[in-house]
Amino acid sequence: MTQHTTEELIIEGIRDRKGRNITVVDMSAIEAAPVAKFIIAEGTSTMQVGAIADSVRDYALTHGRIKPYNYDGYTNSEWIVVDYGDVMVHIFVPEARTRYCLEELWSDAVITDIPNLD
Repeated sequence: MTQHTTEELIIEGIRDRKGRNITVVDMSAIEAAPVAKFIIAEGTSTMQVGAIADSVRDYALTHGRIKPYNYDGYTNSEWIVVDYGDVMVHIFVPEARTRYCLEELWSDAVITDIPNLD
């Protein structure tokens, strides 16, 4: 059985609920960064954002026995964050992602866009 990284499990969990525009922001070489990586994705509605966050948590637990330390944002589901220690998952509705633009905050990080499946 192949061992998957936390990052791979998160991406599969996002894709399982048709999450789109996945970006990995690798900040591991930045001394002042709060975590090693951000994984950012979006859903088309608050309902889908909640479903994607649930899928990430379920997928990581089922396939990697990895539980998040914390999660927040389900109240309005425009931006849900799931904390896996060194990896933070941010799932947005498109308008909120544009508004907060996390990728630009860490522009000195290594940024990788993961292709959409469709």
